[in-house]
Parts: sequence; C-alpha cells; structure tokens
Amino acid sequence: MVDPTQIREHLEVVGSDGEHVGRVDHVIGDRIELARLDLVGGFKHHMIPVSWVHHVDGHVHLNVTKDEAKARWTEKHQA
Repeated sequence: MVDPTQIREHLEVVGSDGEHVGRVDHVIGDRIELARLDLVGGFKHHMIPVSWVHHVDGHVHLNVTKDEAKARWTEKHQA
C-alpha cells in the first residue's frame, strides 16, 4: 500500500498504460480528488481510490489504465 502522504497536489496521475488520467487536487482520506479543470476530466471533480496507486515518483502511477480509471472514477458531489 502506498503512503498517501507521498501523493502531493499538482502531481500528474498516469494510468498503467502510461496515459494521462489527471492531476492531483487533494487527497481526502483514502480518495484522491483530481483537479476539475483538467482537459481529460472536464469541469467536474473526479475521485479515485488511493488503492489504485501502484507507486509515486514524479508522478502518481496507477495500477489501472486510463480508460479503466475513467470508467470507474466517481464524481464528487458538491454540498
């Protein structure tokens, strides 16, 4: 399991296929909130679980592909 404190704001998130998934906006508990102005995700915040993270170096590398991440991410509901 990756230490969530390694996941910092503005790091690029890439799928296991090396494709751009988004950029980290915040880490909230066991979820990563992706920046909402990212061209891939549109204008909504998308949430992915920290459990999808394979490792962190200069990027956040997922253990799922970009397409899998997009199919399974959830939208953050505004209060």
